[in-house]
Amino acid sequence: MAALVVKVTCGTDRVETLMQAFTVAATGAAAGLDVSLWLTGDATLHALDGAEDVHLPHSPPLSQLRDAVLAAGTLTVCAQCAARREITQANLVPGARIAGAATFVAEATATDATALVY
Repeated sequence: MAALVVKVTCGTDRVETLMQAFTVAATGAAAGLDVSLWLTGDATLHALDGAEDVHLPHSPPLSQLRDAVLAAGTLTVCAQCAARREITQANLVPGARIAGAATFVAEATATDATALVY
């Protein structure tokens, strides 16, 4: 199966970029791709259980996009980013995980994988 690996490196300081990454990942999941969405930097905050939702005109809420990815793919928080923010597995929404650069590289360079960075 074709894989789509999406990495988002920003938070609400660049809300359109943040939402675009989640939209592309959710759309890939809906299309039947093996989707892996990686959150780095301030994007990690959107994997926290109880995080404030993000709304942008003409887009579904971020929580809806995140749930679509979780239902059909993988949501990963960067291990270093999590450590810097004192985020642990217990803080994350159900189904999300924490993993490091080696896992990202393995996913992004796998056969039939396309990697996008926002």
